[in-house]
Amino acid sequence: MSAGLDRRDAVARLLAARRDLLVVAGLGSSCWDVAAAGDHARDFGLWGAMGGAAMVGLGLALAQPRTPVLVVTGDGEQLMGLGSLATIALQGPGNLVVVVLDNGLYGETGGQRSHAAGPTDLAAVAAACGIADSRTIATTAALEEFAPRVHRVGAAPAFARIRVDAREHRRVLPPRDGAFLKDRMRAALGLDPL
Repeated sequence: MSAGLDRRDAVARLLAARRDLLVVAGLGSSCWDVAAAGDHARDFGLWGAMGGAAMVGLGLALAQPRTPVLVVTGDGEQLMGLGSLATIALQGPGNLVVVVLDNGLYGETGGQRSHAAGPTDLAAVAAACGIADSRTIATTAALEEFAPRVHRVGAAPAFARIRVDAREHRRVLPPRDGAFLKDRMRAALGLDPL
């Protein structure tokens, strides 16, 4: 998949109107893109746990039902956790949005073509799992139209596959310590540390 939006710009646009949004970033490029938009106490970047970003986001959404939660991940990471889409649909949290930055590549393992570069349409998979608001975004206008949904609680979860190009960007590394990230997010939510 060569044509697509600039990944870093797409994430910056999604986070531009940020207020109380909680963000879970999947491993690799999506984590660096969220960090490039500005480190925030309500960010939780996963440095590993491939396939787990959507489920971490689901856990946060269920624990904080009045707070919008955004998962930003890549196509390769989401392919490792396809079952999470069925669980998200079953639970139905209206405060959860999953965004997959789809360049059709496994970026963390050498740039091999992912299933999403072939016949697998992740938005169609999400819809088939029961996430009614599932879409593919391929233009800046469609991204701008979708961005406000990220920052509000709706009636049901939403899923967006954003077609991005394969361009590499300078790595902007967020904090890596999981305990620190957990405590920082809990403090931002006004919760006592564990």
